[in-house]
Amino acid sequence: MHKVGSCVSGRYAGLMRQSCCSLGLARFHLGIGAVCQKPAFKHPPVDLPEMPPCDFQGEKYKGLSKEGMMKIRKEHCNPVTMSITYYERPIYIYHGYNQWLWDVDGRRYLDLFAGVATVSVGHCNPKVTAAAEKQLKRLWHTTNIYVHPTLHEYCEKLASNLPDPLKVIYLTNSGTEANDLAMLMARLYTGNYEIITFRGSYHGGSQQTMGLTSNSSYKYPIATSSGCTHVMCPDVFRGLWGGSHCRDSPVQTIRECNCAPGQCMAKDQYIGQLNEAFATSLPSRIAAFFAEPIQGMGGATQYPKNYLKEAYKLVKERGGICIADEVQTGFGRTGTHFWGFQGHEVMPDMVTMAKGIGNGFPMGAVVTTPEIAASFGKAFHFNTFGGSPIACAVGSSVIDTIKEEGLQQNSHDVGTYMLTELAKLRDKHEIIGDVRGKGLQIGVEMVKDKASRAPLSPQAASEIFEDVKDMGVLIGKGGVYKQVFRIQPPMCITKADADFFLAVFDSAVKNYMDRH
Repeated sequence: MHKVGSCVSGRYAGLMRQSCCSLGLARFHLGIGAVCQKPAFKHPPVDLPEMPPCDFQGEKYKGLSKEGMMKIRKEHCNPVTMSITYYERPIYIYHGYNQWLWDVDGRRYLDLFAGVATVSVGHCNPKVTAAAEKQLKRLWHTTNIYVHPTLHEYCEKLASNLPDPLKVIYLTNSGTEANDLAMLMARLYTGNYEIITFRGSYHGGSQQTMGLTSNSSYKYPIATSSGCTHVMCPDVFRGLWGGSHCRDSPVQTIRECNCAPGQCMAKDQYIGQLNEAFATSLPSRIAAFFAEPIQGMGGATQYPKNYLKEAYKLVKERGGICIADEVQTGFGRTGTHFWGFQGHEVMPDMVTMAKGIGNGFPMGAVVTTPEIAASFGKAFHFNTFGGSPIACAVGSSVIDTIKEEGLQQNSHDVGTYMLTELAKLRDKHEIIGDVRGKGLQIGVEMVKDKASRAPLSPQAASEIFEDVKDMGVLIGKGGVYKQVFRIQPPMCITKADADFFLAVFDSAVKNYMDRH
């Protein structure tokens, strides 16, 4: 590990992993073009551990300048790209390996957001990369109008990791596409039209799935899919009801309750609200109920234990099917189970998945029962790229890697440790209102104060967000009010990585509070 003396704290030495960090050089990059005399912090934190070591050495970047990339981004990329660009001082990513990312200056970052919960087994995972390379040399593309082995090998493998009767697979290219298809299948099968989902949910960005999505930032002012009703999200921290042992998590809320063991008043109240929606806002027969086992974009929101069990029962009584959106929670991320719905002890009629399914390769899937699939044969359904040879080779290798490297168990172990330690920071800092999640699906909700639970402003949260990045860690943002930090890293992270992040986050929060 290189050591840098004099003008910057020893912490920066741990953040730097590049040849230009030698003592003999007057200038080096800090990922924001800073020089040695001008560190990133106005109030540099002290006593941070060094970043855990990494032996990987990537190529030196020789491409477009930062200014050139930003010019192209402004002139030729989707204009919304500028609006969603993270950070006041953006980072320019070039290389990745396992839980690490490098920018064009060679600065290393601990990636705890995984390309929006997408890189499941690690950036450029050697096993998955080798499987992709092998298939690229054999056959890039054909479609399922022909019989090719990788499609069938993968479908059999994926089906073997789902409980009966979830055994029929439709392969797509994204989560939006999977959810769009699931909406169509649910309406065809049931003969009903209305679909319900939670407020604060995110299920995609197509015109159809935008109707399911319940977050104004992702909705355009046009007619989206009709027949979508958003019901109250049973959020036991921010919602109307919540208590001290509501959720399936190593960490509970700071709210108190008097519920007897095995009982949950909050769950009963939220089920009452769902019944109210059935009585006032919905027809007597519905098509489907969509629910993420733990909300992703909504800020890792968890529901009371047994809520989904009772909600599923109510939906089925009204002719609907139950759909588990596992785009972010699937493939072992929650630690205790391979699928998030299994932690709720429910059996959905359909499961949608994407993101971690391909470790960053664009693919998704809908898995359902033979009975529901049979109703979808009234017309031809065809997807040119869904189930391509490369996608199936990658997807198959991802499942193998999760199993062979014990990544589901690692998600449980490291995630539980991180949640428990984050809860200590919650107790330490007034503006950390809630810590929640399972495995490596974690949310940290920032508040103005614990008594009001009022969300910390987006501007304030962004200050902390920026400081965490400047100290070498990348996390995500979510929540209806952009008040939740999302931690959804590659599942190969270690306890040492968690310790480094915890020290960085503690310092960033303290730094913010000292300034204000």
